[in-house]
Amino acid sequence: MDLFDKDLLSIQEVRALFEKAKKAQKVFAEFSQEKIDEIVKDVAYSCLEHSARLAELAVKETGFGRYEDKIIKNTFASKIVYESIKNMKTIGIINEIKEKKIIEIGMPVGIVAALVPSTNPTSTTIFKSLISIKSGNAVIFSPHPAAINCITETVTLINSVLAKHNVPEGLISCMSIPTLEGTEELMKLASFVVATGGASMVKAAYKSGTPALGVGPGNVPAFIERSADISLAVKRIIESKVFDNGVICSSEQAIITEKCIENEVKAEIEKQGGYFVYGNDLKKLGNLIQKGDGSLNTQIVGQIPEKIASMAGISIPKGTKVLVCEQDGVGKNYPFSREKLSPILAFYTVENWEKACERSIELLNYGGLGHSLSIHSYNEEIIMKFALKKPASRILINTGSTYGAIGATTNLFPSLTLGCGAIGGSATSDNVSPMHLINIKRVAYGVREVEEIANEKKDERWDVDTIVKLVLKKLSEN
Repeated sequence: MDLFDKDLLSIQEVRALFEKAKKAQKVFAEFSQEKIDEIVKDVAYSCLEHSARLAELAVKETGFGRYEDKIIKNTFASKIVYESIKNMKTIGIINEIKEKKIIEIGMPVGIVAALVPSTNPTSTTIFKSLISIKSGNAVIFSPHPAAINCITETVTLINSVLAKHNVPEGLISCMSIPTLEGTEELMKLASFVVATGGASMVKAAYKSGTPALGVGPGNVPAFIERSADISLAVKRIIESKVFDNGVICSSEQAIITEKCIENEVKAEIEKQGGYFVYGNDLKKLGNLIQKGDGSLNTQIVGQIPEKIASMAGISIPKGTKVLVCEQDGVGKNYPFSREKLSPILAFYTVENWEKACERSIELLNYGGLGHSLSIHSYNEEIIMKFALKKPASRILINTGSTYGAIGATTNLFPSLTLGCGAIGGSATSDNVSPMHLINIKRVAYGVREVEEIANEKKDERWDVDTIVKLVLKKLSEN
């Protein structure tokens, strides 16, 4: 029998999932911190045990990325994230500031609506499940339609662990009929939204009227400054860019370097597997990656260089790791200046670090505001001057941005949800953690009486008569 009105079916399913989640979360909210920690550990290690299987499912279903790298992402989302959250206090009394007589109490936000992209489906599902459970919340997933099976399988695995701990059914669930209308309904009903995906998805999350954390796109510039170890900088960038065929939003999108080291940087890129595309081939590749309306051609997302070259009708050397394309501008007329989600890098040459700074800001403004930026340099003065000027939430020094931004090669919190701050349209600039999914009540004891405030010694700088006299004196002098 053919089913019609898929949007209505999706909405009805969301409402049913929400009712089950509400009942389950009410019971789960009474679990102790110790019990929740035990559950989180079991979920993490079960996902770790099945990381290879889930990675295989993700690649087969979506066609994006590399199987081996998705295993690493699933491992990161389970084991590494677990190690970072296992000692967090999220339920009940989480902090006592004795000298200020303040006690902080953690409370779950309730039901989290979790939007999951097709580029990182299983790892994002693992991550959002762990931080939601750790903070005492229920979570309902809205899967990208192109990754619904692997996301559903991940949720099924997690639920098998929860059942062993007598967690009420419905605490973790996934839409089976994902539609825009159903997702909008989910975001309206939920207590909190955590959206990972494209810009339109993030905007929809903030328009839902529900408190939300959205993750915007990345258009990450990587600046190789003249003091850098060029060979090591190129190694880090290429390793980072080719990871999972470039689908992570924190991966580099452009290399910027100085004129004085341009030839050395280019030679090192070619030595390490980069291939510079020129002439008519450059035009063909540009026409492939960007549609006429300026949007990304999703056919190239997460594909290897050989396949992308074949689609573009160009020839490249065997073993090419990344395609590199020189540009002299940023915007719609410069297709390589955008986020490409594939092993393709733009390449810019500038006169000095000040010009590199300007170019980086242009790139961030063109689709990466508030996300991340990397600098390869040993000049601390330039690093700080460079960092202070950038509209990016993560300034990553001497590390690949894919790994550094998520906290794999830096001491940032390990996260697969990276806030872009207000400038990027996000409610936070943090790497999202369980602490973003709790409300904190504060018990505050009185420490002074009103009379004490009234009798405090006046600061003469703020005395009205003194201010008036100073103003009149200044006016008479003029």
